[in-house]
Amino acid sequence: MQPREHWSTRLSFVMAAVGSAVGLGNLWRFPATCAANGGGAFLLPYFIALASVGIPLLILEFSLGHRMQHAAPAAIERIRPTFSWVGWWAVLMGFIIVSFYTVVMAWCLEYVVYSFFPEALELWRTDAAGFFEDKVLTIDKELQGGAGEMVWPLVGCLAICWGIIFLLIFKGVKQVGKVVLVTVPLPIVLVVVLFIRGITLPNALEGLQTYLQPDFELLKEPSVWLAAYGQIFFTLSLGFGVMVAYASYLDRETDITNNAFLTGLINCGFSFFTGFAVFSVLGFLATIPGNEKALEQAGGGLAFIAYPTALARLPGAHVFSVLFFITLLTLGIDSAFSIVEAITASLMEKFNLSRYLAL
Repeated sequence: MQPREHWSTRLSFVMAAVGSAVGLGNLWRFPATCAANGGGAFLLPYFIALASVGIPLLILEFSLGHRMQHAAPAAIERIRPTFSWVGWWAVLMGFIIVSFYTVVMAWCLEYVVYSFFPEALELWRTDAAGFFEDKVLTIDKELQGGAGEMVWPLVGCLAICWGIIFLLIFKGVKQVGKVVLVTVPLPIVLVVVLFIRGITLPNALEGLQTYLQPDFELLKEPSVWLAAYGQIFFTLSLGFGVMVAYASYLDRETDITNNAFLTGLINCGFSFFTGFAVFSVLGFLATIPGNEKALEQAGGGLAFIAYPTALARLPGAHVFSVLFFITLLTLGIDSAFSIVEAITASLMEKFNLSRYLAL
């Protein structure tokens, strides 16, 4: 068995846990979910979900990893051997999610590159949806079946993203602790910049009204409460084995409860703040002919269709486009390598592998 690694400081652990929780979903999933489920009224079930499920389960996962000093499969096996499959199921779910997550990161990286080309920005202005489907995804609308052709620029970006993840974690959690001191504050700073720019745009207040205007009638709908609880599970990385693995690297003398409260509150506070940066820009987008329903359609196409359309029309479009997609990329990196760390730790313990071989 390999010697157990440990975080160098408590701050490193908290920053890593926050980095895992704060991800792509904070910047586009939460604001859209909030606006679609009661606006400001959605915050009530959201924070009830945080208090009743989010923080208690964070405490549970932190405690499990800390007490057993193992990743999820081995930690659960030490409690009851016949249930070790529960930990492996969490690892499998994490593998599925990170496989998709890295593809989204590759899209972000490709958009960072395209941000430097005036031709791409002009296409974002006129047909951002077509650009995403035809230029980035290269969807063959006549394809009736099969896998189609490889999209080599996207493959290259995906390889770079996986390479970055490997380089960030292959030396262990002490290196991760140093990395998160940069990768966690950076997107927060960038979102603040986007927020300042967003609220200075025409019609920004109307966008914020769409985001925050409470519709308390919707609180009677069970789907709104399910959305709130689902968002909490998703945003706090609960059930993926990540928090168990991270907590297994804690020293014996650690304040688990305070760490869980810090992680949950910082993550959810950041989610709430990103809504101001997003909907101020969407309010501006709604003033552009042909995009009048932008505020109603904020959702899956927000990051790669709606936002690029708005950014391409701003003075200094290159700068703000790069800032936005680097923000998305850095948000994705922390979450992605935290899931890979949970998978790696599980394989190291099960098969007594070195970190390099497990990766």
